Amino acid sequence: MSTVICRAAITACFVVFAGGAHAQSDALKPAQVTQDDLVWLANPAGFQVARIIGDPARSGMYVNRVKFPAGLRIQPHFHPDERIGTVLSGTVYFGYGEQFDEANMKILPAGSVWTEPARQPHFAWAKDGEAVIQVIGNGPSGTTPIKRNQ
Repeated sequence: MSTVICRAAITACFVVFAGGAHAQSDALKPAQVTQDDLVWLANPAGFQVARIIGDPARSGMYVNRVKFPAGLRIQPHFHPDERIGTVLSGTVYFGYGEQFDEANMKILPAGSVWTEPARQPHFAWAKDGEAVIQVIGNGPSGTTPIKRNQ
C-alpha cells in the first residue's frame, strides 16, 4: 500500500512542477519609464496605445497606457485576463455588461480605479474629452467584442 501512495505522491509532484515550469513567464526586469519614453501607436478601435512594461500578447505582467480621443465609445467586449485600470487624466464613463448602457455607467475622474475580471464584459466612453488610462494585466491577453443584438 505504501508503494502505491509513494508513486502517487511522486507523480503528483511531477505534474505540479512540470506544469508550473510550463506556466512560468518572463521575470519582471528593472525599468524606469518617463512620459517622453512613450511611443504611442494607433489602434484600429480609434484610440492610441503605449506599451510601458511587458507584452500583452505574451505570458506575464504588462502595463499599457491608452489614450481615448474626446467622444470615443468603446463598445462592450471582454479580455481573457484580469486587469486593473486607472484614469490618469480626463474622465472615463465605465460600465459592465453586454449592452452599452449610459444609465449603468459610473463617472470615473482622474485618480479613479476599476477592475476587469477575466471574461467580464465592459464598455467605456470618453464623453467629456480626451482621457488617458493605464491598464495593468497578466497576459496573454486579447479582446473579444460582444455581438450587438439587432
